[in-house]
Amino acid sequence: MSRETAQKNRQNVVRTASEQFRTHGYDGIGIAGLMKAAGMTQGGFYKQFENKEALECEATELALNDNFELWAKAIEGKSDPLAAVAQWYLSPQHVPAVGQGCAYAALASEATRQRPALQTIFTRAVAQQIEHLVQALGEQPESRTEAIQAMSQMIGALILARAVDDEDLQHEILTAGQSRL
Repeated sequence: MSRETAQKNRQNVVRTASEQFRTHGYDGIGIAGLMKAAGMTQGGFYKQFENKEALECEATELALNDNFELWAKAIEGKSDPLAAVAQWYLSPQHVPAVGQGCAYAALASEATRQRPALQTIFTRAVAQQIEHLVQALGEQPESRTEAIQAMSQMIGALILARAVDDEDLQHEILTAGQSRL
């Protein structure tokens, strides 16, 4: 196998793991399931990764980087960045898109039960997201608090909307989350 093919296979495994961890949680899928979802055999895993924890960190970092890019795209050039990101983030389409959706909403509650390296990855991503929102808000004294409140509110609203099976209540949660921003 060429280096290029090996690198593509690794990227495929990381991307697949990123989606699978968001869908099933870190403990909800094992190496065999991850490799099968990536279209590869389990034997190839240890040629690419030291262990599952290393893949969890790499896949989570990818998911959080994807989050950052999506949030940045949603607020780019908007006069009201928080309303813009809330409209995109708290949409009915985002609720069922767990595997491709927000890693904060899918995995943050699990991070506290995982290795310290994973919490470090979340810490960096949250800090980066807050700073980006602060810049979008104009770096006023209250901007940091406003960014943290908005981020917390949106993530919490998405988690609650995903937790209920009543579409009317889901809609009410999403609408309430948007209206506060």
